[in-house]
Amino acid sequence: MQPIFEEIDFQHTTLGDISLRRRSEPRLDNVIIYEVKLNEEFLMSSLFTEAEIQLSLLGLKQVQNTFGDSEELDIIVGGLGLGYTAATVLDNPAVISLNVIDVMQPVINWHQQKLVPLGEKLTNDARCKLTHADFYQLARLENTGFNNEIPNQLAHAVLLDIDHSPSHLLNESNASFYTKAGLESLAKKIYSKGIFGLWSNELPDQDFIELLNSVFESTQAHIVKFTNPYTQEESINTVYLSNTH
Repeated sequence: MQPIFEEIDFQHTTLGDISLRRRSEPRLDNVIIYEVKLNEEFLMSSLFTEAEIQLSLLGLKQVQNTFGDSEELDIIVGGLGLGYTAATVLDNPAVISLNVIDVMQPVINWHQQKLVPLGEKLTNDARCKLTHADFYQLARLENTGFNNEIPNQLAHAVLLDIDHSPSHLLNESNASFYTKAGLESLAKKIYSKGIFGLWSNELPDQDFIELLNSVFESTQAHIVKFTNPYTQEESINTVYLSNTH
């Protein structure tokens, strides 16, 4: 099999140059991989999706443990990426609306143009809305939710997968979100006993857990383990889940 390498799209954005690539990986029997780069940094790969999937599975499980399986759920996902968090949300039949917010229009375009594997699933599901906006700006707005069409709509869960971790940000302007004031603004957009979920590429951060507990009723840090296909060694990510009061 001839090696495959294709730059599907390349765009300039306010955050830098973003590109979508599709390639075969000869070290892994030529499996086809989709990768996203921002400037020279790899943002995401279709090889490493377990933690993004678990963010949705763990978050929705906790929501349903509280509200019951019959509750119809309105969910917000911050960060579209390759779509694994959002697609896993849509696998849950209790979800009646999913609003996925991404600051980069090219990323939304990739899904709408079916340039990525999950684009068709997301864009063909009537429950799913892809919103071009800055999640962090929307989270800080007072007296409104995340949906302009339904201004005061609350969410049962807000699942965030944008920054690498609360201390490793894609953009320093995001830092004000990871404060007591920023998290308090977010909590007002979630139903009582709802969930704020956050993916992190790092081990649990006790200082961040204490910050979350200063705003939310309780917080759990779930360690997500998966095998790195290159090294066959165990990798660890974290999913934080906080319950609103």
